[in-house]
Amino acid sequence: MSLHVIVEADGGSRGNPGPAGFGAVVKEAATGEILLERWDSAGVTTNNVAEYSGLIAGLRAAAELNASQVDVLMDSKLVIEQMSGRWQIKNAGLRPLAAEAATLVAKFDRVTFDWIPRERNKDADALANRAMDEAAGKTPRTPQPAAVATAGTTVGTTAAPKSWAPPALENATRIALVRHGSTPLTSQGRYSGRGDVPLTDEGEAQAMAAAGRVAGIFRDVAAVLSSPLARCTRTAELIAAEVGGVPVTVMNDLIECDFGEWEGRTFAEVQERWPAEMSAWLASTSVAPPGGESFQAVAKRVRGAMSTVLSAYPGKAVVIVSHVSPIKLILRDALAAGDAFLHRLFLDAAGVSTMDVWPDGNIAVRTVNETAHLR
Repeated sequence: MSLHVIVEADGGSRGNPGPAGFGAVVKEAATGEILLERWDSAGVTTNNVAEYSGLIAGLRAAAELNASQVDVLMDSKLVIEQMSGRWQIKNAGLRPLAAEAATLVAKFDRVTFDWIPRERNKDADALANRAMDEAAGKTPRTPQPAAVATAGTTVGTTAAPKSWAPPALENATRIALVRHGSTPLTSQGRYSGRGDVPLTDEGEAQAMAAAGRVAGIFRDVAAVLSSPLARCTRTAELIAAEVGGVPVTVMNDLIECDFGEWEGRTFAEVQERWPAEMSAWLASTSVAPPGGESFQAVAKRVRGAMSTVLSAYPGKAVVIVSHVSPIKLILRDALAAGDAFLHRLFLDAAGVSTMDVWPDGNIAVRTVNETAHLR
């Protein structure tokens, strides 16, 4: 039976920056019963960092309870709007925390984010203040309860130390994101979603060049994963042959967005025939093309695919061959960027992007849309 929970989270700093703490309460959605509480010091930092730390602690606790649906409630407008993708994350210090939270979000079937006034967030606020009091020695430190829905093990909630330098690579999952080579629709600037068009001769050459670049980045590749469409599987086959002959594994969730009635049309054609629908689609990731799929729906399945990859290949090097929309959404989440990122990033055919993901949720995006191998 699936478990639906509410996570109430908060954080604070006495000084901003100053001694900080965070707290999170996990409640059963149907009854309001408190299932788990988490609180801890966040060191000397700002309110915003402490609030993100509270969110991360709450999501970890919900995962510990094996919850499938999570409703996050916080009185931090900034955290709620940024995690919902409506506000950009301009503070570089918050981006790793938002990325860690996004990685945790991908573990659940559904997560919602809603703002509540401070007076409705008293439980989490009290825990955040307890954490600050305990850190200051004003009150004795008390043990935190184990999860009621698991074997009784407690997951620590102290936020991982942040640094400009990423951790050592020994236990990182290294990922190369490769867009497929050119197709007849690519060169014509037409929407190419679920239509199964093949690579052109130029596309084959681009895919081989991308294969050489990937082989130069990773010494040992554990897996080459691909969208089921032919333009990707052919690109993946050429890469797999270059990196040691590992088999290509098809992952259906890596398929391109379904553009519905816009399939095979140019932007200008769509703008002329569906001007209102196009404006709505550009304004919100929740809007789908007529008969198609929204970017929010694409993001959900792609997050699931990434969660599967990270679980199946911990500490390994993996190549993912996909399309513009899935790769953009993966990079958006990795960089903790807003939705405007999707319309500002250009991905070339056979472009290569690389990122590293650690077991604690830390992410380092190393390159975006490398194309030097195509010149």
